Amino acid sequence: MRDDEARYEAVTSRDARFDGEFFFAVVTTGIYCRPSCPAVTPKRVNVRFFPSAAAAQAAGFRACRRCRPDAVPGSAEWNVRADLVGRAVRLIGDGVVDREGVGGLARRLGYSPRQVQRQLTAELGAGPVALARARRAHTARVLLQTTALPVTELAFAAGFASIRQFNDTIREIYAGTPSELRAAAGNGGAVARRTTAAAPGAGAGRPGDGFADRSAGGSADRSAPAGIPLRLAYRGPYAAAEIFDFLQLRAVPGVEEIRGTRGERTYRRTLRLTHGSGIAEVDEPAGPRRRRRPPAGLVCPAARGTDGGWLECRLRLTDLRDLSTAVQRLRRLFDLDADPYAVAERLGADPLLGPLVAERPGLRSPGAADPEELAVRTVLGGPPEHAAALVRKYGKPLDAADGGLTHLFPAPGNLTGAEVAEPVRTLCTALADGTVTLDAGADRGATERALAALPGVGPRAAAYLRMRALGDPDVGTTPGSDQEQGAMAGPAAWRPWGAYALHHLWRAGLLPAGEMSIPNGTPRPNGTPIPDGTPIPDGTPIPNGTPRPDEGPGAGEPSGPREPSASAEMPGAENPSSSAEPPTYATAGRAV
Repeated sequence: MRDDEARYEAVTSRDARFDGEFFFAVVTTGIYCRPSCPAVTPKRVNVRFFPSAAAAQAAGFRACRRCRPDAVPGSAEWNVRADLVGRAVRLIGDGVVDREGVGGLARRLGYSPRQVQRQLTAELGAGPVALARARRAHTARVLLQTTALPVTELAFAAGFASIRQFNDTIREIYAGTPSELRAAAGNGGAVARRTTAAAPGAGAGRPGDGFADRSAGGSADRSAPAGIPLRLAYRGPYAAAEIFDFLQLRAVPGVEEIRGTRGERTYRRTLRLTHGSGIAEVDEPAGPRRRRRPPAGLVCPAARGTDGGWLECRLRLTDLRDLSTAVQRLRRLFDLDADPYAVAERLGADPLLGPLVAERPGLRSPGAADPEELAVRTVLGGPPEHAAALVRKYGKPLDAADGGLTHLFPAPGNLTGAEVAEPVRTLCTALADGTVTLDAGADRGATERALAALPGVGPRAAAYLRMRALGDPDVGTTPGSDQEQGAMAGPAAWRPWGAYALHHLWRAGLLPAGEMSIPNGTPRPNGTPIPDGTPIPDGTPIPNGTPRPDEGPGAGEPSGPREPSASAEMPGAENPSSSAEPPTYATAGRAV
């Protein structure tokens, strides 16, 4: 949305679809807000627009206390873009500026600090320091309102270099002192005391350590081990059941576990972080699992009340400096910065995908909490128990087991010894020495080529890792492959949302599990074959029941994201509410 008048229309209608896409400020009050702010709409003459919260802060505006614009989902644009600015924003979100400074950010990007500053300022209205400062301020507010840490300790945990810098930033952005922000948390003191008890160095959670969800709309009867309570916001509809299915069937014992029954699950996992380790817990949103099927052609049903929400999360960290990095990794894992409206607009126009998008609004493309871990699991192949054996032998044990969580997944450097089997050893050697990097700002094309060139990896697993480990939403689309099918009839027309097309086709059971391109002759609703280059998973029969003659890994390729038993998951899986068995979609690429 580039036109200021169109932006003002979004503000007037309080359209939550644009939260995080831009921000507006009111010159008469000195406050900046998200587009969906419930306050009285200001006069157009008094409104200014900014591309980022950092730009509004740099212009002297403070955050609205009512809509909390600093807590909105990130713009999906930065997940799509592979240029300097997109890569820089992802790295800043991962905490690179706090850890390595602007110079470290520039080195990772391969540009000079001056070029990075100029490009970010031109597009976002703020440079890397200002963007990192906004990130630190948000982390500080979360810690102030959810923990009882002393302010001096909290300031450094949030990434500030001094107490004075911390106080000045909080006062400037939130128009209050740290003590005032903490007092404004209401009953946060009680939660904070329990949080601190299980903060750095905490061991296993005890049944009596739980706390009731104090947020509006939360489940009052759901308790969990103490930790920093967070809301991981998302925009638009969110297909939570499907993403929890996806993660449940790939959960590696010792590192991940799912508790509870479908519709009330909690995903738990250990995290290997920069300054220490942590345990994350994310709750599946409560509520009806199945929605009424929408009328034909209804793709973005805002009238259903699907204009956004959040996932309840708790984090227990050995070092609170890792908080913002841990949050960002969970956001990528659950694909919380996606724009389901843009996805539905593009894919909903396709005759094959349109009905699927309308049936399952908000279907996401899961990322990875630890890209290097995902790479090892993909190349290792097989069921999750294979990775669990690797974890038991090479992973770092937790100080105390926490339910089914016992280890951190081994770092690549621990898997380079002669006793480690190929091709895992070759992959981990490349990751450990920097030949291949899987950080948030990696050049996706170059990384995919480097992975594909490694013995035992191959292009199929490399494409899968580009989609999940690097978070590329534009995987599997081949420009020009649909020229004979018309502008909206094939993969090139799905760009830049090919990964979401993949998941819709997997979920519908139309495509085999693990393949990253559609073969010629796959039926479409109108009987026209789908051209080559359209993404599908591999290893099972194509929809007409005829197996591909070339399916199965190529020479030297691992089974990677294949799931040999995927074809056994048959009818009835389309209706998860009617059976305890997971849907067919969830088994696609089960090994990872």
